[in-house]
Amino acid sequence: MASLSRLGLSRIAAAVGLSLLVVAFPDHHAIAQLLNPSGDNLPLQVQADSGIEWQQDQKLYIARGNAVATRGPASVRADTLIAHYREVKGGGGADNAGGNTEIYRVEAEGTVTMTREGQTVVGDRAVYDLDQALMVVTGKALKLTTATDTVTARDSLEWYDQKQVAVARGNAAAVRNGKTIKADILTAYMVKTKPADSIAPARPGKASAPQSGTPTPTPVAAPGASPAAESKISRVDAQGHVVVTNAVDNGRGDYGVYNAETGICTLVDNVVITRGKDVIKGQYGVMDLNKNVSRMLPAATGAPAGLPQRVQGLFIREDRSHAANPTDAAPRKVPSAPDKNKASSTTDKKP
Repeated sequence: MASLSRLGLSRIAAAVGLSLLVVAFPDHHAIAQLLNPSGDNLPLQVQADSGIEWQQDQKLYIARGNAVATRGPASVRADTLIAHYREVKGGGGADNAGGNTEIYRVEAEGTVTMTREGQTVVGDRAVYDLDQALMVVTGKALKLTTATDTVTARDSLEWYDQKQVAVARGNAAAVRNGKTIKADILTAYMVKTKPADSIAPARPGKASAPQSGTPTPTPVAAPGASPAAESKISRVDAQGHVVVTNAVDNGRGDYGVYNAETGICTLVDNVVITRGKDVIKGQYGVMDLNKNVSRMLPAATGAPAGLPQRVQGLFIREDRSHAANPTDAAPRKVPSAPDKNKASSTTDKKP
């Protein structure tokens, strides 16, 4: 997802009123890293079916109708894109406004899709604060996907660009290769794979000339640009009603930490791990989701000494003796109660 900062207002003004708009913005060294965190010298391109509106009094511009902003291989798409700009401190007057303004807030509304570095985020609305490098996505069916992971949430998805951290709130879930961790809040720490270590990217195609003034919204990598690194989840911190599952075990706890590289998940406080009908309980559980091995310990290694926390286990052996003959398990017929009238008439007879 690209940044829209330090956009020349004169270029926007020239584009107002076009029914199908393509605007290419040349190099600006202060463009924030919303769409291009690598800092490559690439132009910013904005497209919209219904044109761009420039509101000078409100200091914003609005791109409407299937709006797309791209910079290199990264893009943000929405029904409407809104950018708020301001004058740079110490900048010149109105005559010099085009070179002394910067965009500090970007809003995307309606069918939002953002892609960058192998990540895709979808939602109904997104707000990106360039000062904090913070993006918040809300709406229904919130989802963040990478090459290896899928993260969903009910309330919001937050992305901290400088820290490479994603926070999913409300019935959040992270899935990788059949392993799932759910919680009220999930915090995912991302790492970037080196281009040489990742899957070889597709060779950038040649940009074809637009036909009849209709450009393609698909971003094309700049010639000579280095392959982009991909992001994937390295660790997930879980808080509140944590549930961890794989094909064999099911673990629950108040807090959890999942190492996506090793497949080891640590659960803390009120931990319950089940496998079928077998149950172990304690305050500190370790689940190896790759090897299907789970352990329950009295406390974490190196934890302060305190009252010993006993570990409990319940292992149930299934009794199949009654299952051998299904007829044995059939309920017996209960005899009906004797008729009181007949019983009384019999007792009243004398010999």
